[in-house]
Amino acid sequence: MNMDTIFQHKGYELRCGARALDSGIYMPTLVVAKHLWPSRPRTLAVTGEGCRSVDEAIASAHAQGLAWVRDFG
Repeated sequence: MNMDTIFQHKGYELRCGARALDSGIYMPTLVVAKHLWPSRPRTLAVTGEGCRSVDEAIASAHAQGLAWVRDFG
């Protein structure tokens, strides 16, 4: 089961999520899309190990999304 939260930051939409693994660990997921044309969503690889909770995984994805916007956006 996937859980997602959407954040808005500097003209970007960050869809931060958590994907449950069989071992009770959650892996962060991140999709970034621009609000302006062209708004192709980009699924980004999130670094790090699994998280123990959904909130921790979403926070990890959100932090990496903010870093991506700062560095490449």
